[in-house]
Amino acid sequence: MIKISNLAFSYDSVVVLKDISLDLQEGRIYGLLGENGVGKTTLLTLLSGLKRPESGTIDVDGQNPFDRKPSFLSNIYYLPDEVAAPHRKALDFARDHGQYWENFSISKFSEIMKIFDTDEEFRMDQMSYGQLKKTYISFALACNTRYLFMDEPTNGLDIPSKAQFRKAVSKYTSDESTLLISTHQARDLEAIIDPIIILDRRDVLLNATLDEIAQKLYFDYSSEVNPTSLYSEMVPGGNIQVIPNVDGIESKVNIEALFNAVLQHKKEIKAMFNK
Repeated sequence: MIKISNLAFSYDSVVVLKDISLDLQEGRIYGLLGENGVGKTTLLTLLSGLKRPESGTIDVDGQNPFDRKPSFLSNIYYLPDEVAAPHRKALDFARDHGQYWENFSISKFSEIMKIFDTDEEFRMDQMSYGQLKKTYISFALACNTRYLFMDEPTNGLDIPSKAQFRKAVSKYTSDESTLLISTHQARDLEAIIDPIIILDRRDVLLNATLDEIAQKLYFDYSSEVNPTSLYSEMVPGGNIQVIPNVDGIESKVNIEALFNAVLQHKKEIKAMFNK
């Protein structure tokens, strides 16, 4: 379990995170959403032990990430948005680097590369950006870590590759693993992320499962705008609306509409889910 308490971090005088508290349970694939500059990438690097908190604490199964102990590092993997392109065949890279993670599986790496239709014998510095990204995603999943943090993993992937990504994550993530995926492309991951975290620079606006969200909010498609809606957007055939679910009506969560509703009604949404 990951427990974040009153976390703060600044770059010189620029406050990025302030008083952030958050718990992450095992066996979940969390979607981390937020506007540009609210600290999503910073949070991932803090969780990975690459930065030291200015104040507050991060507890990962009783360990402080910044201590960078081998027992901690062998159980986490952080995949940044920008990845290097070494002068190595993908398979050779995986064999050499996989030894640092005790549960790494070269056979799983090869299987996932096949899902991505990417040649493991191809040199990484000659790959397209999308192929390179898929190679690193394959490696990250093959490490079989307890905690996996991904920053914008679908950036650079074409539409078929995004479907392959969802398939790979669903098939090769264990029930004991915790994934935290930062994304601006909510639709790319809508089928696999649950719970949803929406981060603000000075607050966690939302940390809830899709079931919890659907209990509190109703997502309506209608030709008429409901006067009680928190958010409404015109779409082909009518409007997608986010409405307080006072009648307990079932609906499918639209993550993009949810995100916009939360940004427009931060205090109201936070109070609704903290009751």
